[in-house]
Amino acid sequence: MQNPSRTNPFLFTLLSVILALVIAALLVLSIGKNPLDVLTNILEGAFRNTNAFTGVLNFWIPLSLACVALIVTFRAGLWNIGIEGQILMGAIFASWGALNINLPPELSPILILIEIGLAIIGGMLWAGIVGVLKVWLGVNEIFGGMALNSLASVWAIYLVAGPWYPEGGSAQSSAPFPSHAVLPGISSEWPVSLFALIITGLALIVVPFLLDRTRWGLQLKATGKNPRSALLLGVATDRIAMSAFLVCGALAGVAGAYRVLFTYGSFRPLASGSIGFLGLLVVLLASSRAVWVPLITFAFSAILAGSTRLRVSMQLDASLAGVLQGTVVLLFLLLGGVRQRIEQNSKAAQSTHKTNAIPDTTSEVISR
Repeated sequence: MQNPSRTNPFLFTLLSVILALVIAALLVLSIGKNPLDVLTNILEGAFRNTNAFTGVLNFWIPLSLACVALIVTFRAGLWNIGIEGQILMGAIFASWGALNINLPPELSPILILIEIGLAIIGGMLWAGIVGVLKVWLGVNEIFGGMALNSLASVWAIYLVAGPWYPEGGSAQSSAPFPSHAVLPGISSEWPVSLFALIITGLALIVVPFLLDRTRWGLQLKATGKNPRSALLLGVATDRIAMSAFLVCGALAGVAGAYRVLFTYGSFRPLASGSIGFLGLLVVLLASSRAVWVPLITFAFSAILAGSTRLRVSMQLDASLAGVLQGTVVLLFLLLGGVRQRIEQNSKAAQSTHKTNAIPDTTSEVISR
């Protein structure tokens, strides 16, 4: 008999996507619009030309980095809600380097590496604080992460309104970074950073390998499944949890650096763009499986990039894309719960059947 747990996850995921599309279609119909026109405009907005497609890639890069980072902490059983602040801190540290480190243009590669290194330090610092609060002070990582998200946002607003306020500018962003301090694009036809694409590709390959093929990855999994048992088996659970936070913070910092060093070319208080929170939805939808991350993040990036066309062509708010994404994740979680309940009932029924099938040898001996 085939084990239903091997086929049900895919079927339930497909069902959640179909139901989300149906709900979105009903919402569009309720306001007198054609759902097929909405889908067509989203696809055209994302893939109509090279610039549109590179826009999808430019959002896919930091989102993929954030999702891979989150999978590390999820594997250790940690809900790193603070990744949004870690992305923002990476952006702040990278922006400081771009604004304050004066190197000649011919040393641009060195300057960019320094800026990315600073971003890694910023992300690791903010994630490390969450880890310290969790491991040594017993503060739940959700509460610690949310508090640090707020602190990072306040600090970002202060920097733009104060020390980084541009001359003759506004409080929306800092002064533009020097041209040699930002990541270069491949070409004018392909405005996307090849360097960032390589880093993202390596992260999508190396991190899953570390999680599935190394002792550190096994220790992360053991800590996430049952920290008490892992501790009894000799796993330093506190150290493993801290390492998960630091690796996550490093990758989040790189994502933040990309936002300011390429997407904007300056620092903005909302540089993170809620990528961390969107990454949480993606990781939930991927069930913490890294192999699905690049596909789901690409789909989400295409929907978000293409949804900007809805306002112009159909007078619809672009937030419709967020409604669709959130509905997919919500239905996936609900149907996942239903699937688990069905599997539990099936296992209980099989256990009962096996128990009833055992002959009552005791009664036979007594009768004899």
